[in-house]
Amino acid sequence: MTVTPPSTAPRDDARASRPRLLRVAIVGGGASGALTALNLLRLGHPEVVATVYEPTGQVGAGVAYATTDERHLLNVRASNMSAFPDAPADLLEWAAQAGIELAPTDFLPRRDYARYLAARLGTVAETSGDRLQVVAETVTDVEPGGAFFRLATGSDSAEYDAVVLAHGNAAPSVLSVAGTPLPDAVWHLCDPWHLSWARLDEKATVVLVGTGLTAVDTAITLLDGHPDRRVLMVSRSGLLPKPHIDEQSTAWVSPVPDGPLIADDVAAFVCNQFANAARRGVDWRWVVDGLRAATQGIWQRLTLEERRRFLTHYAREWEVRRHRMAPEIAKRITAFQAQGRLLVLGGGIAAVSPRGDRISVTVGETAYVADRLVNCTGPRSDITRTDNPLLAALQDRGLLRPDPLRLGVDCTPAGEILDRDGTVVPGLFTVGPPRRGVLYETTAIPEIRVQAAEVAGRLLTAARP
Repeated sequence: MTVTPPSTAPRDDARASRPRLLRVAIVGGGASGALTALNLLRLGHPEVVATVYEPTGQVGAGVAYATTDERHLLNVRASNMSAFPDAPADLLEWAAQAGIELAPTDFLPRRDYARYLAARLGTVAETSGDRLQVVAETVTDVEPGGAFFRLATGSDSAEYDAVVLAHGNAAPSVLSVAGTPLPDAVWHLCDPWHLSWARLDEKATVVLVGTGLTAVDTAITLLDGHPDRRVLMVSRSGLLPKPHIDEQSTAWVSPVPDGPLIADDVAAFVCNQFANAARRGVDWRWVVDGLRAATQGIWQRLTLEERRRFLTHYAREWEVRRHRMAPEIAKRITAFQAQGRLLVLGGGIAAVSPRGDRISVTVGETAYVADRLVNCTGPRSDITRTDNPLLAALQDRGLLRPDPLRLGVDCTPAGEILDRDGTVVPGLFTVGPPRRGVLYETTAIPEIRVQAAEVAGRLLTAARP
């Protein structure tokens, strides 16, 4: 596919008053890319063309919502999962039209959320003609050239006014035990989302490395309906995500202190808010939800060293309260533990030793014999170790650099990409998880949809005469 750049020829007065053609390339077709395209075309004018580059050709699923297991639920209530910041009931309206019974306090299956995004994109495609294009190609490079960008895919190139990197979450990092990477083996499953559980014995014992939401979903798939299986969940902290409660919280507004902050002060402030709320009979979840809007501002007020200290000492305690399990999921996990089929341990794995087709996994002083080990540690965030050809090419050419904490890409809070010298690359943006080092709170739909709308608004404003 080849798209010619916007014309630079002089225009008559009538044409000069119209919006000029705006071509935007969105690299990545997961939730971040879908939300960017939706907000761009929904807020736009007939002169906007959005092209989504997604190797699978399916926009809206990505890693987060590609699961086909209906037992995997969102961990945010339906009332806060609309694709549009200014239309909070949009998901509920779609569910009603699709014949899905969904209350505002419900937790929708994640596969159905992918259906929702795809349906909204389908509506846009029907009403916008060829203004939405999906290209099933892998983008391998982006090169600025004057007022436009040239994208090289696996087979062709195209030219655009702006590029939005919406590559989302990468696969997990390679697991290492005692400094040695685990080998490729039949017992080592390096990505929990690319597994065929049909080949797993009904009496198998499986070790899940990680105790976060990914591990929780994997445990549900392994254990639910398979009464003879056993799962051992292991992480350094041994902490599971906390559950939502059936009652929907009302945000507890916390007076965030002024001035410079240090990590210890932030932790003490949150604990004090928990205590203040408890004295008034208010659940701590209300405090966490009330702090959600302030999290990005608090993070940006921490120095780089204090951010590192927060990540080392406090991040996991915050994350298990911030990213919670749906009540139904929490009940299943608790039941598995009570049945002795799920064991959750902290301290990390000390050793892994093959035993034929099985393995011995040592946690602390105890060795456990298992059939499989699954990497559920979460997405790799360090782009200097990426296997994404575009991110590698941009770094090689100095158009992209990691943020200092290696949590994503370095950018402004508005998502403008910074080059190796810290200078904004005009017209190059990112949305979603890649902003985590800059904003921290940037991996969930309520934040990503706001970013998508803001980037769309900025591009549309620039295109208007």
